[in-house]
Amino acid sequence: QVQLVESGGGVVQAGGSLRLSCAFSGRTSSNYALAWFRQAPGKERGFVAVVNWSGGRTSYADSVEGRFTISRDNAKNTVYLQMNSLKPEDTAVYYCAADKLFGRVAPVYEYWGRGTQVTVSS
Repeated sequence: QVQLVESGGGVVQAGGSLRLSCAFSGRTSSNYALAWFRQAPGKERGFVAVVNWSGGRTSYADSVEGRFTISRDNAKNTVYLQMNSLKPEDTAVYYCAADKLFGRVAPVYEYWGRGTQVTVSS
């Protein structure tokens, strides 16, 4: 079992920045890939970014490439999503997810957090 708890969401103006954190725990959680997904009202949950177990490999959705950065600190059992140059279309609930596979689609992921709301005002 892996437990995930997100934090750091809030309201920010367009062009601003936020850093999301996800604390993970579980006996082998440091061996898992960790990802961020997001879901806006009326839309499907979509991929944002993923980092492998060591932090040495990452992948991003085209819509956030160059603006968002995913990283992890296994000593602190935390994964981060630094979000810069935020746009109103980034408004969504952001979810942290974990799985042994390094994937870009939600059904791959076995474990999920409850999400944190990010609202970007224009």
